[in-house]
Amino acid sequence: MIEFLFLVGFTIALLATGISFIGVIAAMVVGFVVMALAGMIGLVFKMLPWILLIAVVIWLLKGRDKTAQNARDYCYKRSRCNARARRY
Repeated sequence: MIEFLFLVGFTIALLATGISFIGVIAAMVVGFVVMALAGMIGLVFKMLPWILLIAVVIWLLKGRDKTAQNARDYCYKRSRCNARARRY
């Protein structure tokens, strides 16, 4: 919404100073692109704590999953060794 209000004010200021219509349209396009990028960067900063939280949770879950896999492998290898020993 702020971006839209900026564009309206910017257009009125350009028209009041006597800039040509083509210049006003070009300035509006450039202003829109700049304000859209600024809004996206602001959104990323607003969501940054949640993005970091998700990254930490995924990192912790990956570490836990790897430990569980190692434990399963260890138990499986140990049970296979004991099974061979019992056969003889």
